[in-house]
Amino acid sequence: MNTDLEEQEDELLALQSIFDSEEFVRDESKSAGEIRVSVELPADFNVVLKEGDSLRQYEISFLPPLLLTFDLPQDYPSSSPPSFTLTCSWLTHPQFISYLLLQLHALGVQLTDLYQATRGAVVLFSWVQFLREDALKFLDIHSVLELPSDEHNTELCDQDKDSATLSEPNNIEHTPTSEPTDDQHCDVSDPCEPHLPGSSSQVQENPSTSDGISTDSQGACALDSHQQTQTRDSSPNKHQTSDLSITPSQALMSQILLYNAAQKQKLFTTTLFDCGVCFMSWLGSECVQLFQCGHIFCKPCLGKFCKVQIKEGNVRGVTCPEADCGGSPTPAQVRSLVGEELFSRYDRLLLQSTLDHMADVTYCPRNSCGSAVIVDTSSTAAMCSVCNFAFCVKCKKTYHGAQDCHTMKTEKEDIIPQRGYASLPQSKEGLKAVWDDYSSASKERKRILERRYGRDVMQGTLTMWLSDDWITDNCKHCPHCFCKIQKISGCNVMTCTRCHQLFCWACLTRLEKYGSDHFQSSDCVHYPLDFAYRA
Repeated sequence: MNTDLEEQEDELLALQSIFDSEEFVRDESKSAGEIRVSVELPADFNVVLKEGDSLRQYEISFLPPLLLTFDLPQDYPSSSPPSFTLTCSWLTHPQFISYLLLQLHALGVQLTDLYQATRGAVVLFSWVQFLREDALKFLDIHSVLELPSDEHNTELCDQDKDSATLSEPNNIEHTPTSEPTDDQHCDVSDPCEPHLPGSSSQVQENPSTSDGISTDSQGACALDSHQQTQTRDSSPNKHQTSDLSITPSQALMSQILLYNAAQKQKLFTTTLFDCGVCFMSWLGSECVQLFQCGHIFCKPCLGKFCKVQIKEGNVRGVTCPEADCGGSPTPAQVRSLVGEELFSRYDRLLLQSTLDHMADVTYCPRNSCGSAVIVDTSSTAAMCSVCNFAFCVKCKKTYHGAQDCHTMKTEKEDIIPQRGYASLPQSKEGLKAVWDDYSSASKERKRILERRYGRDVMQGTLTMWLSDDWITDNCKHCPHCFCKIQKISGCNVMTCTRCHQLFCWACLTRLEKYGSDHFQSSDCVHYPLDFAYRA
């Protein structure tokens, strides 16, 4: 007896040294405890849930652990195996819910057989190794774990109700042929009942030194309670759920996905990675992984990169620093890297940039407003919803109806001159001649022109009108964001400096890529004559 107790103590101390506190918990008051066993999954392991015609499939790397709760009898390991309970939340079968009993029962029998094969030796570590490395193969689960649909579970529950009076589904007794005799009980909850996300199925092995099959009075009481519950819940509305509730299968899927994400994050924080910018090794807890592309950078490098882009106003440049990569950090990652102040600027500029990329959005031309305005592309009229200013989308002046924007500009130029001063010429050529005379004149000549037309007109209004005319004559609007663009030289493939949209300068057609076949299928030419001549 003393030898058994010494071996038990040595085994428990060895388990404490092998497993951490999250994996192994010992009951110091007696020779008992619990072990959480994470099964090893093969590559490309998937969890599948069928719901009607839809199929939800996720690739995972971790499943919630099996919980092995044990209690060592005084004559273990020389004569008796440990008394144990095996708990699992995901061990189900897509066709026969009763097959769950066989799966859990088979695992329990296998653990007992492992003890029988090594009679007289400690066995807990061998059990853990079997559950971790061979449990899935033993249960014939290879690369897919298929969760049962709730509709199928309902049908199986109805079948179980019909046979409830003939058998006891909550208790299965097994008597091994080898000595000593063990009464093994498999306990699963009623599959018809709703479960919480943490609900589980249990197999409990209670070794007994008596011969024969013992009577389980608690099992009979559980059966009566089970039948009463079925009768009480047999109303047709039992399985109806609201739109905001989730089914037990969906809850189980969520539990598996959340556990998988938590374990992957835990593994990430304790692993060394090489930063793609400074090429130094960092722990994952000091790194950021971009979800879109998977590239990993240390927080200092990625933080500095994002801060520079935001300070320069280039929010579209807050992307993956890796060359030719289209990934980008999430807003939550940007916030953690740059702080609240810069993130507020980033959020505001990102919204502004997004609006700039929308073809049906323009801005109120009033300097005191500048609010975004949604326009009807079939009309040139727009009205600001903030200040109620009606304006022309093309010239950004007060809405002038069906009149041409250029005509309205000419009429505006014909204003009443300041008192005591002469009127400016009405034509563009006359205005240009007055400006050329003024800009190249001597101080005396400038004073004469200022006395004739007014100093404010010569230094302010005239230059503004000439600038507007020059922009109108020499610039075109981007077909995507309507930004005014001037073409200095080069081919007819233009890139908007604001929204980076490619378009044809000749006809303002949007281009998908630089090597577009637009110039082969239209009258537009890729290289204008003046460009070809200079080349």
